[in-house]
Amino acid sequence: MIIGLTGSIGMGKSAVAAMFAEEGVPVFDADATVHQLQSVGGRLVEPIGAAFPGTVQDGAVDRTRLGAAVFGDDDAIRRLEAIVHPAVGEERQAFLDAHAGALVV
Repeated sequence: MIIGLTGSIGMGKSAVAAMFAEEGVPVFDADATVHQLQSVGGRLVEPIGAAFPGTVQDGAVDRTRLGAAVFGDDDAIRRLEAIVHPAVGEERQAFLDAHAGALVV
């Protein structure tokens, strides 16, 4: 069974996910996945750096610089989403495959 947690900022999604994790339920955290993919050695560092020059520092995506490059620019946000969303989807599918048949959040 797959349980999805949705809601606006500050609605308690992370708190509820933590409760499930404390009970041993595998939890996929898309935000944490993005951070991992954009950190040193992450597979999104190169494509983001190529699409948005000056946003990689010390081998990782500098999220402040990336934000400055994309916020307020709908085309840039769409380009970033086209890089990030497929990778997160692949990571989510790998998580689901690894926990096939289990209760997951």
